[in-house]
Parts: sequence; C-alpha cells; structure tokens
Amino acid sequence: MKNDLISIVVPCYNEEEVLKLFYNEVEKIKEKLGNASIEYLFVNDGSKDQTLDILRRLAEIDSNVRYLSFSRNFGKEAAMFAGLENAAGNYVVIMDADLQDPPELLPKMYNIIKNEEYDCVGSRRVNREGEPPVRSFFARQFYKIINRISETEIVDGARDYRLMTRQMVDAVLEIREYNRFSKGIFSWVGFDTKYLEYENRNRVAGETTWSFWSLMKYSLDGIVAFSDTPLAISSLIGLSSFIISIVMAIIVAIRTLIFDDPTSGWTSLVVIILAIGGLQLFCLGILGKYIGKTFLESKNRPIYIIKETEKNSLIYKKERKF
Repeated sequence: MKNDLISIVVPCYNEEEVLKLFYNEVEKIKEKLGNASIEYLFVNDGSKDQTLDILRRLAEIDSNVRYLSFSRNFGKEAAMFAGLENAAGNYVVIMDADLQDPPELLPKMYNIIKNEEYDCVGSRRVNREGEPPVRSFFARQFYKIINRISETEIVDGARDYRLMTRQMVDAVLEIREYNRFSKGIFSWVGFDTKYLEYENRNRVAGETTWSFWSLMKYSLDGIVAFSDTPLAISSLIGLSSFIISIVMAIIVAIRTLIFDDPTSGWTSLVVIILAIGGLQLFCLGILGKYIGKTFLESKNRPIYIIKETEKNSLIYKKERKF
C-alpha cells in the first residue's frame, strides 16, 4: 500500500522536444520509491510550441498526470509557485523537464527525507561543464557576491531540483511576494536541508530559453530581493564624492590665496562634472531598482493566471459537445 504521495512539479516553457523523454525517464524510477506514489504536475508557462497539446495527451493516458496552463508567460518563478500551491502530495519535488535534473536521484532524496532529520533534500552541481565559460564565470561571481552582502546563504551550484516536506512547502507559500527569487526563499525559510552533488548535465533536446542577459537580470533581482547593500554602496559613493569635493575646494583655495596659482582650464571642469553626474545617475539607478520592485509589490497583482487545467481542457470540451 502506498502511504506517501510525491508531487513532481515541472515548469514548462516550449518543452515539446523533451516532455515525453522526461515522462518516460521518471516512469522508470517509480518502483524505486518504495511506499510512495507520484503525481505529475506540469505547469505550462505560456508555451508557443506544442507543449500544451502533449500535456493534454499525457493527462488522457495517465490519471496521475495533471497540468496547469497559464494565460500567458509569467516566468519560471511564477510556474514554480503555482506548482507548489496546487500540489496535492505530502512531499513535493521541483524538476526541470530537460533532464538536467537527474530523475535517478529522486529515490535517494526520498529515502533521506524519510529516514533522516531533514525537511528538504536539494541538488547541487559540482561543475559547469558544457556551459559557456563566460556564463560560468559570472555565475560563480554572483554566488560570491550575494553570499557576502546577504544574510541568506545561497549555495553555489544549487538547483531548484529539491524534495520538500509539506511543512516546508507551506512555509514557502506564505511568502507571496510578486518579485520572487526562489533560491533565496528556499534558504530564507530556514528548514534543514541536505544537498546531493552530481556532475552537470546538458539538455537532452531542444534549446534553453535562458540567455546571458536574462540570467544577469535574474541575478540582479536576487541581489535586490535579499540585500540592501547596493543602497548602502550608493550612500557611500555620495558621501565619498562630497568629502573629495570639500578637500579639492580647500586645495584650490590654498593654491589661489597663498601661491597665487588659480586652477584654470575647462577640460578638467567638464570631466569632473561628467564624473559626478555619472555617479549620481548610477546611485539613482540603484534607488530606482528598489522603488520599482516596491511599486510592483504595491499593485498586489496575482503571481499567475490559469487558463486551463486537465479538468477543463479543450479536448474535454470538444468531446462534451458530441
């Protein structure tokens, strides 16, 4: 008899080439989960390919397959939140459909969370083989920076792939902020977590939708979400500029009054004006980033909007007409 239900939350955006491969691979390890049964909860994040059609077919042939389809693309963070919010299992795992998250780790995760005193078993890549060198370099620098300026520890190489207890999932769901950075949220809630290490894997098919600039933007969002150090830096820059200007004013006054050597030349003046103006705009940009995030939160918009599920699919509607 199956005592536990593991909900497998799978965010999907244009994953038509990998969905069936993912489903087949997970089916292979079902028997290794012992007393646990599984349900699939795919979240279609506004895909523009045949992802939704494939999900409809899977839901038809397997009663353990559920799906949510958004009205548009809301982003992976919203898809993960929707999956966690709608998962029925007493354990919930988040996995990517591209098989970069090894399904064969899931039985080990389940065994650890059942028999050891952990609330979460996560996964961590020990290398980044196969990634562009520039992306790998900036990723490592991001983890170094954010762990220095934030009180929330974010493990280098940690993936969203993790198995959580219902208690931890409920804690994560209490954080309903619109601008989400789940890697930080998973750490911030403070439950005991063990990480399993594995070698990096490339996508089995298709192409990633994460560009260098989208990852850079995501990293900046993470820094803004879990640290106010950039605001302190902008204040320090302003204070330093003011002190330097006072010192320079004293030097110019001494040279003029004592040594009769006034400073001349408009070139140096223009350079100083441009430098100060650039610093001001930089600091205003930092401040604007925080204000913009606060503005979005104040609107209280829904994190996601569901257009279709397996219970009200278009296929079902068509069949009902006949």
